[in-house]
Amino acid sequence: MFFRCRQGSLDPHLPFLDAQWEAGCRNGAELWRRLRTKGFAGSLRVVGEWATRRRRSEKMSASDLRKVPSARTIARLMTLRRDHLTKAETIVVAAIEAGVPLLADARALIDRFHRMIRGRAVDDLDTWIRDAEKGLLASFARGIRNDAAAVRGAVSELWSNGQTEGQVNKLKLVKRQMYGRAKINLLEARLLGAA
Repeated sequence: MFFRCRQGSLDPHLPFLDAQWEAGCRNGAELWRRLRTKGFAGSLRVVGEWATRRRRSEKMSASDLRKVPSARTIARLMTLRRDHLTKAETIVVAAIEAGVPLLADARALIDRFHRMIRGRAVDDLDTWIRDAEKGLLASFARGIRNDAAAVRGAVSELWSNGQTEGQVNKLKLVKRQMYGRAKINLLEARLLGAA
């Protein structure tokens, strides 16, 4: 099973949208109408949301950079691929990396880890673990080292237990929804009735 990155309906049309935006067309409805002539089958809402995000990213001021983002925001920004960042997010990431060089190193290690997993480069695992144990990802690297055989298998094997995990997740969700009333007969009736 290979990792797949979902492609949004706008992705093939982003160069055209960027060109239109730079040419001065900032209205979401107008952009949508122009996209329709280029074969875009998506909704007005998708284009409108893109225009809103683009507008917000351009309004970023110096005062926005002085605000320290939350830990969750920093974690999200530092783990996103660079080509998926907006202009504003790119500025924030650059400021974070300049202010905390250890985070820049951690981001590079995360990128290497993603490439290793997606490329099934199991031979690079030991080198990555050694490099990661020197920085902010040390506890994660130790966990991988402790379970190296399973990680090697997950990277190199074509098999995945994703389907099983999905079914277990569904079962737990139904059980949580029943607020402790999930005796086996009621749970069985609910799951079989839902199927």
